[in-house]
Amino acid sequence: MRGFQRSGRSPLGNLPLELNTFVGRSTELAHLAEALETSRLVTVTGVGGVGKSRFAARGAARTDVRDGAWRVDLSAVREPDLVEHTVVEALSLTDQTSRPPRQVLLEDLAERQLLLVLDGFEHLVDVCASLVGELLRCAPGLRVLAVGRRPLDLEGERLFPLAPLAEHEAAELFEDRAAARVPGFALDGGNRPDVRELCRRLDGIPLAVELAAGRLSTLSPAQLLSRLEDRFRLLTGGGRDALPRHQTLRTAIGWSHELCTPEERLLWSRLSVFAGQFDLEAAEYVCSGEGLHSDDVLDVLGELLAQSVLSREETAAGVRYRMLDTVGAYGAHWLEATGDGPRLRRRHRDWYMGLATWCELDWFSPRQGEVATRVETELPNLRRALEHCLTEPGEAHLGQYLAGTLWFYWVGCGRLSEGRHWLQRGVELDSDRDQSRLKALWVLGYVAVLQGDMVPALTALQECRAEADRTGNATAVAYAEHRTGCLALLSDDMPHAESLLRSALDRYHVIGELNSNVLMGQVELAMALAFQGDLPAAVNLCEDVRQVCEDHGERWALAYALYVLAYGAQAKGDQARARRLLEEGIGIGHAFNDLLGTVLAIELLALVTADEGDPAEAALLQGAASRMWPSVGLPLFGSAYYNAPHEQCEANARERLGDGRYEECVREGARLGQEAAVSRALARAGVRPLGALSAPRALPPNMRKPVVSPTSKGGETTG
Repeated sequence: MRGFQRSGRSPLGNLPLELNTFVGRSTELAHLAEALETSRLVTVTGVGGVGKSRFAARGAARTDVRDGAWRVDLSAVREPDLVEHTVVEALSLTDQTSRPPRQVLLEDLAERQLLLVLDGFEHLVDVCASLVGELLRCAPGLRVLAVGRRPLDLEGERLFPLAPLAEHEAAELFEDRAAARVPGFALDGGNRPDVRELCRRLDGIPLAVELAAGRLSTLSPAQLLSRLEDRFRLLTGGGRDALPRHQTLRTAIGWSHELCTPEERLLWSRLSVFAGQFDLEAAEYVCSGEGLHSDDVLDVLGELLAQSVLSREETAAGVRYRMLDTVGAYGAHWLEATGDGPRLRRRHRDWYMGLATWCELDWFSPRQGEVATRVETELPNLRRALEHCLTEPGEAHLGQYLAGTLWFYWVGCGRLSEGRHWLQRGVELDSDRDQSRLKALWVLGYVAVLQGDMVPALTALQECRAEADRTGNATAVAYAEHRTGCLALLSDDMPHAESLLRSALDRYHVIGELNSNVLMGQVELAMALAFQGDLPAAVNLCEDVRQVCEDHGERWALAYALYVLAYGAQAKGDQARARRLLEEGIGIGHAFNDLLGTVLAIELLALVTADEGDPAEAALLQGAASRMWPSVGLPLFGSAYYNAPHEQCEANARERLGDGRYEECVREGARLGQEAAVSRALARAGVRPLGALSAPRALPPNMRKPVVSPTSKGGETTG
């Protein structure tokens, strides 16, 4: 059985939508289709700017494969260790265990038939070749369409060199893009010769042609050709010998760069510090100063957009911008030449540390769903900021702070594995800032507890507690004690769990801490009390949590409180109330991609369903849960207490169905993926599963002044 779960995105792929016309290449697309029919690994190669990514996406969209075509964008990934995490993310898999991501991929793809589009791998060729080779050996239904400037050099690889556009197709592309900039533009007898010669001189490289078309609002085709001819003559000594294609592109980009105003060139170089997408607010902060006022960034950015240096994208997090890799690399070269690179990287770091700090604060608010979407969108830039902090001398404490501040994303949005990667790297570094290291330690312990990795969890929490006691950090003491209590709870030591959790909650009260973590402490204490037979006290605690969640708009912790309330309702025989509470909790957990909360609620819902008189549906839900658990960890934590409802449901269903029919229903449920399982669980209520979270509104105005240092409370948030 596969040990993975798929989030709520499309089950048939994630290929990007085309935002403008795809021009030409009908013959190449037909040949690519033939190659994909006969070879399991096809690598599209070619010079930068030749249109490899767009061509591959178009070809993948035309490929008929049962489980869809899935694109992995590796262009913004710099660390080899993150390649497998990025593929897991692109495939919409959720795995909250400590298993290596490669193992998750191998189990997922073993039974599937899909096309994996691996785009932009050339700077990570060794790790990508290793991964692709093993995946192809172990997943017979997998085909890979790799896209890069060089081969993977694997056995069975079929190379597909992509040539530039033919002259007539390049002219057609120019006409299409020019008409988008200058309404009414069309090729005619007057401009056609100049356009065709321009495209010929640009070797038909699509990126170069689009950059030229972007200039048509200020220059005629004849003027464009004249200026470009001057640039080529300088490079060829006045002759007409053709330049190599890679030099043609660089020349075209350099020519476009020369035509920019000083402010446009400055912004072009500074925008190269971003990884993937960015928004206007980030550009205004990171790229302003020393020759470019923040108030001017919007206008200058608009000019770069009009010249095709940037592209504009609509996302769940609002309007964002992207610079093509080749264009960005040119800008990065100029940025380093100016000596301004270190300052821009620090400003980039500061912005995303500020973003993470505000998102942590906003997690405990009605904007919780928007925060989840925002951080998901900003993950490539947050990774770049983390990598900067953890490799730059003297900045380890900032990396520890940033990795710890993102606890809500690692824990609440199904990112335990990647979170542990960054946290572990952070705590392994020496730091002179105790607050940052202590926060990273307790978050690392928390993540390891949830992954069921109890020994490393206890080690991290004990170190955190000892250092917090030594330095007098009351906040870190409270968090370390809280998470040690959570560990005791999942280890079935209920008296010890109760003692630790009560003490931690008292400490939170003394220091004035109120956030989602504190509410989860109350929920965990309630579970310890319920398991010891004190249901009234457990229910009272969670009713209090429910009220605080409603007051603050908190949803994630609410789902766990609803689980405890449903546990109490089921025990009292009120199955209708238990079902309502569980259905609400499942919808919340699924929206946040919190697989742990979702599967716990489905397990208890199975018992409720059996008590309502439908043992077949109860067994099916147990089967669905059984498929989810390998992606969470040890089923029901290996806890006798958490397992009791499961055993009660199974005994009930087996008695009424018989062993054969029960097992048949369990197998049927085990065939359901996460999306189908959630839909099945909510079917009786007629509730449509929550999909993507709402797009975020703008962050508060003072987000423009990023927080770059831990707060006086060690980075923990207060209500």
